[in-house]
Amino acid sequence: MARARGGAGRGSGPPGEPRLSGYLYLLPGFLVYAAFLLYPLGRAAQFSLYEWDGASAESTFVGLRNYSEILGDATLRASFGHALVLMFFYAVLPLLIGLPLATILNRAKVRGLGFFRTVVFLPQVIAMVVIAVAWRRLYAPEGGLNDALRLVGLDSLARGWLGDYTWALSAVGVIGTWFETGLVTVLLLSGMGRIPGELYEAARLDGAGPVREFFAVTLPSVRGEIAVALTLTVIAALRTFDLVYVTTTGGPGTSTMVPSFEVYNRAFEQGNVGSATAIGVTLTVVIFLISTVINRIGDRATS
Repeated sequence: MARARGGAGRGSGPPGEPRLSGYLYLLPGFLVYAAFLLYPLGRAAQFSLYEWDGASAESTFVGLRNYSEILGDATLRASFGHALVLMFFYAVLPLLIGLPLATILNRAKVRGLGFFRTVVFLPQVIAMVVIAVAWRRLYAPEGGLNDALRLVGLDSLARGWLGDYTWALSAVGVIGTWFETGLVTVLLLSGMGRIPGELYEAARLDGAGPVREFFAVTLPSVRGEIAVALTLTVIAALRTFDLVYVTTTGGPGTSTMVPSFEVYNRAFEQGNVGSATAIGVTLTVVIFLISTVINRIGDRATS
């Protein structure tokens, strides 16, 4: 009898009521998300099917022609290739620098670590336009980088870095490396700070040295932070616009043209909104796919 009363108490209320109430709690957030993200994205996808200058009331439905032009246009294909190159500078290099740097700082127990975290994270709170102007001056023919090269007798290496067809994209990428390294280092430091000291003690008892400790204890413990860092930096590399706009405006020629800048160029300079939105939608899909792959790999590594 008591069991029946207890079962009735637990089963009181309409079936599925807890799940329904949970959906109701999520509804306001979903409506805001849909209004400010899903709806504009849907409209952009709609515009990408038309030929439209963005100002007149007339537009022509062209179907998937704008998307086919992305594959057929050598300049557009090159811009996506440039974005992949920037991924190396924005994501891979900061990770290769941040991992050993964070490991040394965490294991050495450096005094003033909180201040150091603030300093390395500082680029993240400075407007990218300010950073771009400062680095543009540094890369100038009479800028600080060339002055340093001349000072050590490497005059032959001095050049206008942002105006050089060979080195312009790499020069922009180095700015991204400098900008993202602090973020990656801070993320990894936070992950390493949660690793139990007993794991390192056990590794030492097994005869592990610093290198083996890193690969056996530190690296597996921060795979989640690595996945987060790669996701953030890869997205930053693929959607970079302001850095390219201020430093090179896509030049010299099209050697630093990237998809985000091509969207701006086609929409506001050429008046081809349909093609611009097609590039934007394609870039969004690429970012989503790459982010999904990174997170899937991260989830498998931490499971």
